[in-house]
Amino acid sequence: MKKDIDRLFTDGQSFVSYPLRILYLPDDGDLSSSPGISVFISVPKKRIRHAVRRNRIKRLIREAHRLNKNEISGLCKQKGIQLYVACIYICNEMKTFASIEKAMLKAMNIIRRKENL
Repeated sequence: MKKDIDRLFTDGQSFVSYPLRILYLPDDGDLSSSPGISVFISVPKKRIRHAVRRNRIKRLIREAHRLNKNEISGLCKQKGIQLYVACIYICNEMKTFASIEKAMLKAMNIIRRKENL
């Protein structure tokens, strides 16, 4: 798992879907992991000081991903690839669920378009 995260940050591609910075890495060569999508969520302490707020933002990001993952996850399983995604919160204040979900939808569409899923 740690090796996959290190590879994601060294070899992955990134873009910004405000308030999220998205890093992703498709992996089709490793047979030890099952096809699908793995998500890493980070809210830096430097940006959001209070742990309660950081945890709330992480919950909102997880929920936005859970509601919108079915299509891209199904496409990954169909093509037989494992997709590693990191969502890093880059805003200095708390955003609403609607803005986070909108950013997540935009990010999923960009990944699908760039990787031809």
